[in-house]
Amino acid sequence: MIEPGTSTTSTGTSTTNTGAPSATDPVFPLTVGVEEEFLLVDARTLRVVPAAPLVLSTAAGLPHELHAEGTRYQVEIATPVADSAVILRRELAGLRRTLARAARAHGCRLLAAPSPVFAVEGPLHLTDDEPRQREQHRRFGALTDTLVSCGRHIHIGTLDVDTAVAVSNRVRPWLPTLIALAANSPFWGGRDTGHASWRAMAWAGWPSAGLPPHFTSTAHFRRSVQTLLGSGAALDTKMVYWDLRPSGNWPTLEIRAPDMSPDIDSAILQAELARALVATALREIAEQRPDPPVRDDVLRLARWRAAHDGLEGFGLDPYTGVELPAADLAEALLDRVAPELDASGDLDHASRTLAGLLRNGSGAHRQRTAFARRGDLTDVLRHLVEETEAF
Repeated sequence: MIEPGTSTTSTGTSTTNTGAPSATDPVFPLTVGVEEEFLLVDARTLRVVPAAPLVLSTAAGLPHELHAEGTRYQVEIATPVADSAVILRRELAGLRRTLARAARAHGCRLLAAPSPVFAVEGPLHLTDDEPRQREQHRRFGALTDTLVSCGRHIHIGTLDVDTAVAVSNRVRPWLPTLIALAANSPFWGGRDTGHASWRAMAWAGWPSAGLPPHFTSTAHFRRSVQTLLGSGAALDTKMVYWDLRPSGNWPTLEIRAPDMSPDIDSAILQAELARALVATALREIAEQRPDPPVRDDVLRLARWRAAHDGLEGFGLDPYTGVELPAADLAEALLDRVAPELDASGDLDHASRTLAGLLRNGSGAHRQRTAFARRGDLTDVLRHLVEETEAF
C-alpha cells in the first residue's frame, strides 16, 4: 500500500520522487484504467462453474490484461491505461469479447454480475497458489464466501500518494451515489435480498472494507493501513478493501465501490464520473478550498441507503443528511463535475447515459423486472448474459 520512493518528513507528511504531479500543480490531463470481474456460468444451467483456469488458458493471447480472481468461478480483465473514454470503451469491448469467446469454448457463458444469483453449491473453489488463500479462509471463515462477487475497480492517475490521499477525502462523500448508480445485485443465493446492491453490504462485512477514513495526512493514511495489518483485520496490503484507496501497485486513486454491471455504457459512465470527481478535487485543492465537512455517521447511513434503495429510491445528501430522491443525488453529482466532463469531452455521453439509467432503471431494477415476468431466476440470468454479451 505504501508507494515506492516515498519518505516521511518530520511533520508527518510525505515527499515523493515518483515524478507524479502533486496537488499543488495545476489540473492536468488524467488517465483512467478499469478492472472488471466476471462470473463464469454453465451455458445450460446458468449456475457458476469453476472453469477459470480453462477459460484463461484459451484466452491466453492477452496475458497482461486477463487474470484469475479470488475463486475459480471468476475471471478479470484489466484495461491498458487510457487517455479518453472512447479508447477505454474500445478496450473494454475487445477484452469482454475475447473472454466471452473463450468461455463459450468451454461450455460457459460470461456473466457481468456482482453476485451468484443461485447459491454456490459444494465447497468453495479458491485459486491455486494459495497458502495465502488458505490462511485467509482459516482466519475469516464464512466471510470468504463473499469472495464470489464481482466489482469494478476504476484507477485514476497519475497521482503521487500525497495527492491521492488528499483527493480521496473529497471524492469520499460521493461514493454512496456511485454505489446507487451501479446497483446491480438484488439477488443472492437464490432469493431477493431486499437491497439493490447486496454486494456492497456483503463486502462491507470484511473488517478492512467499507468507507475509508477521512485522512488528515499521508502519515494518517499509512497508520490506518498499519492498524489493519497489526490488528489482524488484513493479511497484507492486498486486503485493504476500502471502497476508495490509493493504489498499492500504481500511482492512482482506485475507486472500488461500484457493482459490476453488464452494459458497457454504464461502465464508462462510472469511469467518466470518477475521473471528473478527481479532476474537480484537484482544482479545489489548487484553489485552496477547504474540505466540506462530512459526518462519518451520515456517510455510513448514506452508503447503506444507496445499497438498499439503488437508483429508484431515496438517498441521503452526504453533506446535510437530508433524504432526497436518489435520482436527484445522481443529477447533483453530474452537475458538480460537469465542467470537468465538458473539458474532457465526456459530458454528452455521461448526460445521455445517466438519462437512460433514470428512464430505464438501474441494473437491479432491470433484474427484478426480468424476474417479475414469471418468478423464475433463470430469466434473471438469461437477461444478464444477454446484456453482458451486447458488445
